[in-house]
Amino acid sequence: MAPVLVESPNEGSIDGDLPSKLRANQGTVLQEKLGWLKATPSSASTVEIRQRLEEDGYVWIKGLLPQEDVLDMRRHFFSQFDGTGLLKPGTSYVDGIYNSDEDVSLHRGVGGGNPAGEAELRHLTEAHTTKNHPQLRGMVRSVMGWEEEVMLQRTLLRHSVPGGDSTGIHYDRLFLRGGNAYFLTAWVPVGDVSSIGGGLYYLADSVSLGEAMETDYSERAKSFTEEEKISAFNQSMGSTGYLADHPDQFAEEHERVATKAGWSSDRYKWLIGDFEAGDVVFHHPSVIHGSCGNDDPQGRIRLSTDLRFYNKADFDQGAADNRWTKYWHVDDKL
Repeated sequence: MAPVLVESPNEGSIDGDLPSKLRANQGTVLQEKLGWLKATPSSASTVEIRQRLEEDGYVWIKGLLPQEDVLDMRRHFFSQFDGTGLLKPGTSYVDGIYNSDEDVSLHRGVGGGNPAGEAELRHLTEAHTTKNHPQLRGMVRSVMGWEEEVMLQRTLLRHSVPGGDSTGIHYDRLFLRGGNAYFLTAWVPVGDVSSIGGGLYYLADSVSLGEAMETDYSERAKSFTEEEKISAFNQSMGSTGYLADHPDQFAEEHERVATKAGWSSDRYKWLIGDFEAGDVVFHHPSVIHGSCGNDDPQGRIRLSTDLRFYNKADFDQGAADNRWTKYWHVDDKL
């Protein structure tokens, strides 16, 4: 039985429904290189959800979490930032409207350079104790067929202000090379995120390319020490660990590996979505993705969290990346 899919708003249109362009850290991505992510309802069967994850490298589940629980988290997060200048005066915490009078370089989130102010950095560090949600944990077990799962303590709670930098292009295995077991990532938008509001974008059908890039890296890293091999910031990687800041840069700088893996230039399609509070996107450790620049027309700050899960059986056998079993802090070099 084919998966039951919910069409993204305007999915299938080739004229005016997609944004005319999408901002990345260096320049823009034109509409011709964009497409819509496929959305799957939370009522879909386990078989259908699992099939979508296996075929596409991601599964975007609509309404998995109670919306009010997600908005309560957003409200609480931004309530901690009074006095930092982050929020527009007179607006609500749950709306999370950025104070555009501020210098964006002072309010960067995880993956975007980190905030400059001590108070904001302290609040951001203290916020990295994400509470568990039974629906999310249950979906992980159901989709993966695991008896029990382990969520890594190093969760990443990221906020992205309008006009600020975004997360560069990568696949998650880059940062979790300290274990060889499969892990599942859950990206949770904490509030609504428009298609140009700083959400994730995925390179379509890119798991095989991510795996080819990791194989190529392993060959080049044979002479490295064990510590260097598992670092995303070694001599073979960039200073940020990311593969590129812009889709065109990614295609150009990794053409050799892509060609070897059978990729041609016409295959590069970057998929986006209009995310709502309650949605969750699960993805494969080798799928290639990043986040777009936040140009939300309402000035909303994008808030999201990244959660990563292992099968407890693998975790107990020492096959997980144990560097991620501690809460995030700014100097953890992961």
